[in-house]
Amino acid sequence: MAKNKNSQEDFCNFCGQKIDPNKTLLIHGVDAAICENCTSAVSAMLEDFELKTAKKKSNFKLNLLKPQEIKEKLDEYVIGQNEAKKVISVAVYNHYKRILYAQKEQNEIEIEKSNIILVGETGTGKTLIARTIAKLLDVPFCIADATVFTEAGYVGEDVESILTRLLQAADYNVEKAERGIVFIDEIDKIARKGADNPSITRDVSGEGVQQSLLKLLEGAQVNVPPQGGRKHPEQKFTVVNTQNILFIASGAFNNIDKIIAERMNTNTIGYNKKNRQVNKNNMMQYISAQDLKQFGLIPELCGRFPVITYLNALDREALKKILTEPKNALIKQYVRLFELDDIELTFAENALDYIVDKAVELKLGARGLRSIIEKIMTDAMYTFPSLKQKKIDIDLQYAHEQFEHSIFACLEN
Repeated sequence: MAKNKNSQEDFCNFCGQKIDPNKTLLIHGVDAAICENCTSAVSAMLEDFELKTAKKKSNFKLNLLKPQEIKEKLDEYVIGQNEAKKVISVAVYNHYKRILYAQKEQNEIEIEKSNIILVGETGTGKTLIARTIAKLLDVPFCIADATVFTEAGYVGEDVESILTRLLQAADYNVEKAERGIVFIDEIDKIARKGADNPSITRDVSGEGVQQSLLKLLEGAQVNVPPQGGRKHPEQKFTVVNTQNILFIASGAFNNIDKIIAERMNTNTIGYNKKNRQVNKNNMMQYISAQDLKQFGLIPELCGRFPVITYLNALDREALKKILTEPKNALIKQYVRLFELDDIELTFAENALDYIVDKAVELKLGARGLRSIIEKIMTDAMYTFPSLKQKKIDIDLQYAHEQFEHSIFACLEN
């Protein structure tokens, strides 16, 4: 026990202060003692040391590819859309280069985020591009549908639930999640109803959601409910910093080409008022933040998506390539499925043409190819694994019969 030699009073061996046992706790060891004030100070020093050590150990590492290399990798999975892939490759490279160099050096110049917005019809490859980039960089990735969100306090999901999904994708590793990619689909569906005019009544699933998204996109410390907020109100929150999260938004923005045409003044013979020739068959290439604002996105949201690019509608040739050429092409997937049962599957050229023609006719884009093939192949996938026959050739007649049969079966049901 720490006692003063000339008195029976206790004292702290660290600060040397006399301790009144009625006011302050004194923790005794074998030959020394420490008061609660010194204990608190040591505890704070340890926490600070552990925090600094953790930061040193948790430096973000990433094998960042150059823009041309990113595009070359995308070419292996995504057919066409060269302009979009080029713009996205540059934006992604700049975003993660910004994070990597921010760790190495302190600079007065702070580089802002390069959030991206993709405009294009359904089935043109918007989601596939974002998912492929996340896979290439090996960062957490999640998809959120903007249509399910409402302003806080109303029935629906809060925008913070986007980060809950990202945390889940990162196995609840906060640091890893803070370097991930969030894909917000159908962002055009939350355009405010009054378009270029402020809302008169509360727009809880439109402009209200846009306002709620602003702090996430800009970069802020957000309290995230790991299990989703409204169903588990008693849970502890996880703090996530969105400063380094890359947000990619997408939407079809139906009829936005008319807004672009009006801005470009192409009502005459194909020239605008500055006598520059305009391609009236592809107005999407001229899209700008001004057009998104006119469509119904608030200016603040447009400002947080500095990178805007478009995806062209897929023509017949592109759809044919999507079927057969990419690493994960649909035809290769079905061939592999049958290989697992030791069955050789082949598609005749005219059968592939039929599948493409149906996708063009139904205006489903690349996403529709899968549903068409599934209708054609369902019967074969059901019967052939049980048969001794080890070879299947899908020709035009078989494809036509199976597709028409599935259509009529749906009508009967």
